[in-house]
Amino acid sequence: MMKLIIGNKNYSSWSLRPWLLLTAHGIPFEEVRIPLKTEHTKASLMTWSDAGKVPVLHEDGLVVWDSLAICEYISERYLEGRGWPEDMQHRARARACAAEMHSGFAQLRESMTMNCRATGRRVDITPALQSEIDRIIQLWSGLRSEFAEKGPWLFGEFSIADCMYAPVVSRFRTYGVEVPQVCADYMAHVIASEAMALWLKQSGEEKETIPAYEVGLTPADE
Repeated sequence: MMKLIIGNKNYSSWSLRPWLLLTAHGIPFEEVRIPLKTEHTKASLMTWSDAGKVPVLHEDGLVVWDSLAICEYISERYLEGRGWPEDMQHRARARACAAEMHSGFAQLRESMTMNCRATGRRVDITPALQSEIDRIIQLWSGLRSEFAEKGPWLFGEFSIADCMYAPVVSRFRTYGVEVPQVCADYMAHVIASEAMALWLKQSGEEKETIPAYEVGLTPADE
């Protein structure tokens, strides 16, 4: 059976993406969870990939060690390309959105670490961070307005683009980012979806805590 090696569900945004795609489509796989930031983490990860990071997919001797590449493989191998929109132009735009998330938004990643268990956290919104938040709001608002009649996801139907932005949904929820109603509706749909709800439930059951990812003030701290 295919194996997907992931990190802590509470913290690992990269792991969430392919896990969500597999789970949402009911594709069988064995989950191998390796807690991050421990003295044994690096050695454990190196047994699965020379990159020493999560996520990693293993199947029939194939090793894929990048979240977007894993999603592409799943789409081709199991979904007949349905990981992306059917329309060629929509598909190209969805790939551009996914690639922008994959390689960008450095301020968001640094300042708003994914922490699914946390709620009511607050961090300083610098101009650079606000600029990235504004760009995501622009993307989500435009896509949801354009594709609303086709379904509740970014491009109407569920796609890899939604998997790539699911960690951002979690971040915005954790840190109380104010968004327009169209984005709030999208976030609510992502959070309530069966696969995402399962990830959030299981992340809440984890016992590990990584202090570096426990950022942001709570109301009691203020």
